[in-house]
Amino acid sequence: MKVALDAMGGDNAPQINIVGAVEALRNLPKLGHLFLVGDEAVLRREAPALGLNLKDPRVSIVHAPEVIGMAEPGAKSVRRKKLSSISVAMDLVKDGKADAFVSAGNTGAAVAAATLKLRCLKGVDRAGIASPLPNEHGICNILDAGANPESKPEHLVAYAIMGSAYAKYVLGVKEPRVGLMSNGEEDEKGTAFTKETFKRLKATPGIHFIGNVEGHDLFETKLDIVLCDGFVGNIVLKSVEATAKAVSKWLKTEIKETPLRMAGALLAQGAFKALKAKSSYETYGGSPLLGVNGVVIIAHGSSTGLAVRNAIRVAVETVEHKINPRIEEAMAQLPQEAVAHLPSLE
Repeated sequence: MKVALDAMGGDNAPQINIVGAVEALRNLPKLGHLFLVGDEAVLRREAPALGLNLKDPRVSIVHAPEVIGMAEPGAKSVRRKKLSSISVAMDLVKDGKADAFVSAGNTGAAVAAATLKLRCLKGVDRAGIASPLPNEHGICNILDAGANPESKPEHLVAYAIMGSAYAKYVLGVKEPRVGLMSNGEEDEKGTAFTKETFKRLKATPGIHFIGNVEGHDLFETKLDIVLCDGFVGNIVLKSVEATAKAVSKWLKTEIKETPLRMAGALLAQGAFKALKAKSSYETYGGSPLLGVNGVVIIAHGSSTGLAVRNAIRVAVETVEHKINPRIEEAMAQLPQEAVAHLPSLE
């Protein structure tokens, strides 16, 4: 299993990526080789202090002198900076030298590079990011979480098929439950876009579509995939993250108000740690970009070393379970009347 890591991507690069690489090499026995893609001089300077043994035969540095900043426009930057760490790492996957790509860098650039260089799978028109959220019953994936802000109903139908395949074959869910994000659970609720999407999902075989869902269902209802366009999905994801951080901050402030509360918090320390682990993006590592002809994992921009390690783990698991052939198989098995509104399978 060979993974190309964008070593210059993220708010705290390259240090966090090197720390994540060390942890991945130490803890993931199925990781056969790790390509660190970035400025070679910088990586060689930083690696020893962070515990990365560059003499390890499982590690290679691939020089990429350019970096796409977090605030730069995605597609334009990929075309302009052909020697960026994102572009060079994606080329390793394109050329078959690596099995998967991992980056905590510019999401738009990663999506653009994957779409331009790897292309979409047969039958898929637009790729989508599946971002995990913990809920009462396990993991609920928001799809799309930001790859395609202006979706069409047919894109969400494809997301339902791809997300179901990912949940079933990679996450081990026997019968993935799919919901459509709307402003009410009733069938007639929503915009013209969601109403049309609802109608098409109801007519699509091979998925377990449970109907419209609302925001609270993300945490309370047994759901595996929640469908929405990338604009809505990204806002939902960032709002949830911001809320979790705010609640954590408020809780700490209130606990410090009295010695009795602090004593109680000390007794509940184990519960707090477990809750933090369950709710932290670090635990889940990264989000797969489903629909491209290669394995692409997008990590949080503020990733820590632990998050990078887990993003690499997600990459290894996704390759291992052969998700792309599963998606193509699922798309190909749809009857012609069900795919009349989807991109051509030819």
